[in-house]
Amino acid sequence: MTPDWLKADCRHIGLLIRHDMRSEPNLSAATGWRTPAVMLMVMAFAMQIAFATWWALIKNFAVEDVGFTGREVGFQESIREIPGFLAFLAIYILMLMRERTLALGALAVLGIGVAVTGWFPFATGLYLTTFIMSVGFHYYETMAQSLALQWLPKAEAPRIMGRILAVAAAAQLLAFGLIAILWKTLHLDFATVFFAAGTLTLAIAVFVWITFPHFHEATPQLKKLVLRRRYWLYYALTFMGGARRQIFTVFASLMMVQKFGYEVHQIALLFLINCLFNIAFAARIGGFIARFGERRALTVEYVGLIAVFGTYAFVENAWLAAALYVIDHGFFAFSISMKTYFQKIADPADIAQTAGVSSTINHLAAVGIPAAFGLIWLVSPAAVFLIGAGMACVSLVLARLVPRQPEAGNELIWHERARIDAAAAQ
Repeated sequence: MTPDWLKADCRHIGLLIRHDMRSEPNLSAATGWRTPAVMLMVMAFAMQIAFATWWALIKNFAVEDVGFTGREVGFQESIREIPGFLAFLAIYILMLMRERTLALGALAVLGIGVAVTGWFPFATGLYLTTFIMSVGFHYYETMAQSLALQWLPKAEAPRIMGRILAVAAAAQLLAFGLIAILWKTLHLDFATVFFAAGTLTLAIAVFVWITFPHFHEATPQLKKLVLRRRYWLYYALTFMGGARRQIFTVFASLMMVQKFGYEVHQIALLFLINCLFNIAFAARIGGFIARFGERRALTVEYVGLIAVFGTYAFVENAWLAAALYVIDHGFFAFSISMKTYFQKIADPADIAQTAGVSSTINHLAAVGIPAAFGLIWLVSPAAVFLIGAGMACVSLVLARLVPRQPEAGNELIWHERARIDAAAAQ
């Protein structure tokens, strides 16, 4: 049975799209459940089935079956981030195919990469499957962000993006829950679980391709790489976001396995709690962003991260570490505000190419940090988290430059103040 909130979203988005995008026949003609928003939700669900399974198992698989230490895990993570660094190439691929096609093709590649991971329990094999999986993941994420910013009306984008996060969390809940419940009771092995999750994602990608209409974007997208000066704050926030993400995805989870001895089913339970948080609060966080603005949301995120990373450095209690891990993950929902800030200031024709450029900028930090911090980890794990707290401080300073009412021509706080002063002088 379709949830009431999903039915309401479909009706509401349809009305808004018909009002705001009268020139776009395919989007405005979307009826029933085969709408752009629902398509984005289904794709997000499929992506998380594969990626959440991979993420729940990969640290234990790397340590237990492949024999990795912090150094090899850091190197593997750097390899995983290379396709994200190369995501700017998507703009050239879009000369040959549409964004929808690339998104679904990338989703299929993600499924294949995850499906074969367990068949290669040695270093070179894990590096290779990690790269394949990552190509699919990062190109899907790039296209999904671009399509969401083009398809969703600005006034509703934070709330609907929150709904999409909640659907993705439901997929994570399914993956983590099944692993937590069945891993020991059915004596599952890594290869079986990887294959099942990857194959399911591949099947859903085929289903979406067959079932949903080929929606056309309202504004033709620029098919070349451009760095615009007026987007510099968005680029800077994106760069720092890539650095922040590594502290959680690589080293917080590594701390849970190495320092506190968490096993596969225990890590899965932590991920399960994270999913429940997103299901319960992601849409509310989207509503908070829509009501109070991107500037305030980003401020809340980075103040919280400073406290979390600083505490990570000295935590000795496994329960407190688990609580920090859940809080850390919860702040990811606030990253919606970074996307909607760009949506409000961007030229509509820049969205696709900037999605690729921003992914590359995000991964400038992500490619180098895992390997470099992996070496620091061998000497002092606390230093890794203290550096992360310093990164969050830099992000907080940048967040305070976001205006309260961002739009084209009002990208920075001093632009807003200049407008206010000019209006007062008249």
